[in-house]
Amino acid sequence: MDWGTELWDQFEVLERHTQWGLDLLDRYVKFVKERTEVEQAYAKQLRSLVKKYLPKRPAKDDPESKFSQQQSFVQILQEVNDFAGQRELVAENLSVRVCLELAKYSQEMKHERKMHFQEGRRAQQQLESGFKQLENSKRKFERDCREAEKAAQTAERLDQDINATKADVEKAKQQAHLRSHMAEESKNEYAAQLQRFNRDQAHFYFSQMPQIFDKLQDMDERRATHLGAGYGLLSEAELQVVPIIAKCLEGMKVAADAVDAKNDSQVLIELHKSGFARPGDVEFEDFSQPMNRVPSDSSLGTPSDGRPELRGPGRSRAKRWPFSKKNKTVVTEDFSHLPPEQQRKRLQQQLEERSRELQKEVDQREALKKMKDVYEKTPQMGDPASLEPRITETLNNIERLKLEVQKYEAWLAEAESRVLSNRGDSLGRHTRPPDPPASAPPDSSNSNSRSQDNKESSEEPLSEEGQDAPIYTEFDEDFEEEPASPIGHCVAIYHFEGRGTHIRAHCYSMTGSSEGTISMAEGEDLSLMEEDKGDGWTRVRRKQGGEGYVPTSYLRVTLN
Repeated sequence: MDWGTELWDQFEVLERHTQWGLDLLDRYVKFVKERTEVEQAYAKQLRSLVKKYLPKRPAKDDPESKFSQQQSFVQILQEVNDFAGQRELVAENLSVRVCLELAKYSQEMKHERKMHFQEGRRAQQQLESGFKQLENSKRKFERDCREAEKAAQTAERLDQDINATKADVEKAKQQAHLRSHMAEESKNEYAAQLQRFNRDQAHFYFSQMPQIFDKLQDMDERRATHLGAGYGLLSEAELQVVPIIAKCLEGMKVAADAVDAKNDSQVLIELHKSGFARPGDVEFEDFSQPMNRVPSDSSLGTPSDGRPELRGPGRSRAKRWPFSKKNKTVVTEDFSHLPPEQQRKRLQQQLEERSRELQKEVDQREALKKMKDVYEKTPQMGDPASLEPRITETLNNIERLKLEVQKYEAWLAEAESRVLSNRGDSLGRHTRPPDPPASAPPDSSNSNSRSQDNKESSEEPLSEEGQDAPIYTEFDEDFEEEPASPIGHCVAIYHFEGRGTHIRAHCYSMTGSSEGTISMAEGEDLSLMEEDKGDGWTRVRRKQGGEGYVPTSYLRVTLN
């Protein structure tokens, strides 16, 4: 079924319907445009929100960034920012693929519709013009017929009138004959005009207008199909970003699961652990015997002579932080203004940074030397003398960094000894042995390799005389390793039974093993072979022979 056959007489209906279809297309384009503006505004607000809550300081300068809670929150903000980017992508796709394309297509449809209806109106005007000509010829034929009949009646009346002259009768007959001839010509003209109009009318209703209506039907169906495709683009734009949005949501879930309360507690300890020894008991000062009064080291007051007390470093009044006010500290290069544990960590960071910078300068020096050799062998590639300033600058930087590395190593060694000393003083005041570490001791078969790694990592950079030596040195595969020498000595604060049931009962219920431990008696002097690597165990050697691991908290350690 088509419009040309079924709707041959509904010209105005088709005109209204096609106009309604184009209006619907324009309304959809406007809707998508406003939807795009909503998406863009939503994405902009999300980005502003993320920017508002993102940390202002870099992660390396922000202690809070070490907590899993803060890291998860930052990750969620980043996922929200990525989500906003997907909303912007939706807005862009709708703007380009729907708004622009459909708006352009709407203009093409309007132009095509205008052409079809102009063609139909011209055909109507031609048919109406032919009908007017037919009516004119019909009226002329009717008029001529009446005139011919009237002339015939006049000639017949004069012919019967005895008083009429012969000339009048002849004249009337000629006039009647003339009118009859004119009527005949009008009749022929009317018949021809009628035949021509019927032919044109048949062509108009059975060929010309059906073709125009069929073109309008094809145009409207193409418009509807294109509009339906535009409807699909609305959902397609959303479906394209669904996988990415799902990943954003999954990332938020992963961030939520990454919050580790226990680890955050440990991070807080690592960030703010001072390393100071706990203050000792406040001793009683007997004021009832003023002549024999002697101020104690732990007294919170001052002697009666008004002079300040002199206290040892382990019993400084500043360590009684609950009772003292915070004084404004002066930042020093060796971080001595910080508590021992924090000083050690900061010095370790500075040492690692200087070591990386030193290695970078050494690599750059080697690269410049190779480039200089290439220039000397191939002068057309460059002047070797042009590299001398850079080589000199690199050597100066290496010397400077070596001195800084040595300086920080000395400070770090001093800080570590102070930390161990404070740890020993604090542990010496325990009334009962602390619980051994929950983790299993390291495998004793790996102790030598750990000592060797520790020794290699603590070696100083290249000396001045060894600057020209190659960075990497090959070693023979077969060599005889000398026995490791002690790096300090320690004293057992508590009795410890290696490979005993006490350890299994309290420490290794999870691991089920105590291999690698060694027994020691309270007050026994031991050689320190390897420091605690963070697992709570320290490797020692007994004087009567035998090496193994003992809990670090059971020792008072002194480094060489």
